[in-house]
Amino acid sequence: MPHLLESPRAESAPFFLADHPALDFLNTVAVMDGRLVDFFQTDEDVLRWLNRAGLTDGAEPPRFAASALLNTARSLREVIRDLVEKRKAGVRADTAAFNTFLTKVGSYPRLVWDSRKPPRIERVREPKTPAHLLALLAESAADLLANGDFDLIRKCEDAGCVLWFYDRTKSHRRRWCSMAMCGNRNKVKAFRQRQQA
Repeated sequence: MPHLLESPRAESAPFFLADHPALDFLNTVAVMDGRLVDFFQTDEDVLRWLNRAGLTDGAEPPRFAASALLNTARSLREVIRDLVEKRKAGVRADTAAFNTFLTKVGSYPRLVWDSRKPPRIERVREPKTPAHLLALLAESAADLLANGDFDLIRKCEDAGCVLWFYDRTKSHRRRWCSMAMCGNRNKVKAFRQRQQA
C-alpha cells in the first residue's frame, strides 16, 4: 500500500480495535468517508500512537531529524502489512527487510536486584534511533507472525474496509472490525435488502 497523502479529519483518531498491537499498527491506515487516510502525518502522531498503545516507557524520546520517526514507522508498517497479508494467504514471504529492521532495534538484558526483592532480568532499550522507539512493536509483530493463529486473524468483511483484527471472541465468528462501524452499517443494509425483496 503506497503512502497516502490524505490526512484524517482533525477530530479523528486511529482505531484500537484489533486486539493486537501489530494489527492496530496496520489499522493506522483506514477508510474514512470513502477514502483512504493515513493517521501518521507527523512524528508526533507516531509518538502519540505508541504511547496510547502502551509501547513506550513514557520517558521523553530523543529528538530526531524531522520526519525520521514518521518515515521509519510508515516503512515498518508496510513491511509488516506485506508479511501479514502473505501469512494470511498462506504464501511464503521474504523476511529480509523485517529482519534487517530487527537487527537495528538494539536492546540488552540487565540484572536488577532491589533490596527486598529477588533478582530479575529486565530488557533495556535506549531510544537512540527511530527504530529503537519501534522495537517493542516490531517484536510484537514478529511474535504475531510466528505464533499467531492466522485462522483467527482477519480483515473486516465490509467491502470498503481495510482494517484487520484478531478474533478472540468465544465463538470465533467475528466478521467486522467493529459493530459500531462496519457491523451496524452492514446489518442495516441487509435489513433494507430483505425489506425490498
